[in-house]
Amino acid sequence: MAVKVRIPTPLRQLTNGVDTIEVPAGDIAQVLQHVCQKFDGMDKRLFKQPGELNRFVNIYLNDEDIRFLENLTTAVKDGDDVSIVPAIAGG
Repeated sequence: MAVKVRIPTPLRQLTNGVDTIEVPAGDIAQVLQHVCQKFDGMDKRLFKQPGELNRFVNIYLNDEDIRFLENLTTAVKDGDDVSIVPAIAGG
């Protein structure tokens, strides 16, 4: 079993339309590293610099924002769901 990562619609241009992938468990940083290795350009969309998420990218582990857990070092186990959610701004 693995971790399921949900790719949002705005990033699917980088995944050729793929909306969900499975990667090995570990921590959030490792999960996102697998996603970035699989899809060219994803690292530039997710990270401001290595180890620092763009401020308009939210990551959820089983519906919990990782900012309220242990951020990128949050442990992820087999069967968990990770969602990449771009922030929406405006007024």
